[in-house]
Amino acid sequence: MSDTASIRHEDWALRPWVLAAMLGLAGLGVHFVAQWDSNAWAPWRAALTAALAFGSLAFAFTLDRDRWQAPLAFAAVVALVMAGIAWRVANAGESHADAPFWFAAGVVSIALALPLFQAGFHKRRWRTPYDETHFHVWTDSISVAGALAFVGVSWLLLFLLSALFSAIAIDLLEHLIEQGWFGWSFSGAAFGAALGVLRNQLKIIGTLQSVVMLVFSIIAVPLAVALAIFLLAVLASGISVLWNATESPTPLLLSVAVASFVLVNAVVRNDDGEASGNRVLRWAALALALAIFPLALLSAISTGTRIAQYGLSPERIWGVIAVGVAVAYGLAYFIAPIRGRMAGWMERVRAANMHLAVGTCVLAFILALPLFDFGAISAKNQIARLESGKVAVDEFDFAALRWDFGDAGREALARLTDSNDPEIAKIASETQTQDSRPYRGYRDTNRDERIANIRFEFEDEALRDHVRGSVRGNRWYCDKPCVALDLGAGEDGRRKVAMVEGGNVRKLSFDLGEAVDDSPAGAAAMEVVLAAEAVEATPDQTADSEVEIREWTGRRIYIDGQPAGQPFE
Repeated sequence: MSDTASIRHEDWALRPWVLAAMLGLAGLGVHFVAQWDSNAWAPWRAALTAALAFGSLAFAFTLDRDRWQAPLAFAAVVALVMAGIAWRVANAGESHADAPFWFAAGVVSIALALPLFQAGFHKRRWRTPYDETHFHVWTDSISVAGALAFVGVSWLLLFLLSALFSAIAIDLLEHLIEQGWFGWSFSGAAFGAALGVLRNQLKIIGTLQSVVMLVFSIIAVPLAVALAIFLLAVLASGISVLWNATESPTPLLLSVAVASFVLVNAVVRNDDGEASGNRVLRWAALALALAIFPLALLSAISTGTRIAQYGLSPERIWGVIAVGVAVAYGLAYFIAPIRGRMAGWMERVRAANMHLAVGTCVLAFILALPLFDFGAISAKNQIARLESGKVAVDEFDFAALRWDFGDAGREALARLTDSNDPEIAKIASETQTQDSRPYRGYRDTNRDERIANIRFEFEDEALRDHVRGSVRGNRWYCDKPCVALDLGAGEDGRRKVAMVEGGNVRKLSFDLGEAVDDSPAGAAAMEVVLAAEAVEATPDQTADSEVEIREWTGRRIYIDGQPAGQPFE
């Protein structure tokens, strides 16, 4: 580490106390603001929670005794950015399918911006010394790991003390542990205290960093040998051997590429003077540096193959972006040894690290902004595949439009109900009635058989169409002979239908509304508003069973004259 960095990180005796108090209060604020028990957060709560959590952490990592103005400004920017992203995510609800990715992109951007700020990139731009930036990346990582370990040990000690005092009928600690406010405050204070101690020992952590990198560099040797064998095997057997071995090779390949990246930098380190002098380790690092690019290319081929087969989805677009970043790193690492015929390849890797880190930070920040709608892009791509005949109607994933692409997907699905192709319009209308998403990758190949299993005990054709749509939209309905009974309208005006199958009763609720188009189902405005409620029933049921409703202080289902399940009224 340079002298400048050393001056900037002098010991500060009060640092552990200051950080413990600050993060303890931040944890208390998070407890009172957050809505952990809710699936839908109020936007202002989500924004304030993110601001408290990320802003206070950014300030804790950058605060020094004689340097607080710039860290405070940086923390304020971090709080504002993460609050805005959290607000957007909370507002998204079901209108966007990839909202969690926005938040993840924001976290990645902040995580990369932190060591750049600590190294003074905001002042020195590209003149920022690489060794300072690299130093902060490792020391921040070690500090986080150490502080989290301390929090875990602190809780373990707290539980032991609680049990000890409870043995003599002093239950104060036990009661405190059960309080949410105490847990968040205690965890924040413990993390802050540990972080303060560790930040006061950056010179020692720098030495520990060297030890960690030494251990990692040793691991580089077997990984380099294994990757050489792997790549030679793929070249000899063809890429298909990889596809046959696993259905999802991309995450595996990217994970190995990331591991190779870490181990290469464990050997390369801050500068040539610190880089390992062991020739075996240097050759292993070189092999890993060259291997990242083919691993990233295989990931790109895997992703492209999957997109060619199934089209775009928001998740696959984010996957393409991740693969693109991996390819960029791999290409830079692959070119570094070639330029200059091996001379100075480590320095070129370090320069690439700095440029790519800044680029990735900016890219992640842009992706977290409301500039792109990957759901709309995916829906457009999927519709184009269907209309061009690239994918057959019975193989098209209508459920993905309903559940996976947000409002853009549902709007596209609604447009398909007006399709000139009767089969497309029919399935699109039925998909709109789904009350839960079928399993991903599930292909309903027995829809017609399940529909044929239904015996209707009422004549209302509109209600029959809604029941058929629900059965088609849920793979669990009517695999056996089943009977549909009209239970009439409830107090809310919705029509109730009992589905009796295999001695079990499921109750459905429909709002028939008025038909808004001429789609085959004749009720595009229909919505399933009550999920099927399974009620255990005892009699066995066959296709010829007599299924009826009888009066009995309330009403219940009878099969062959025997009561089935519990009364539903």
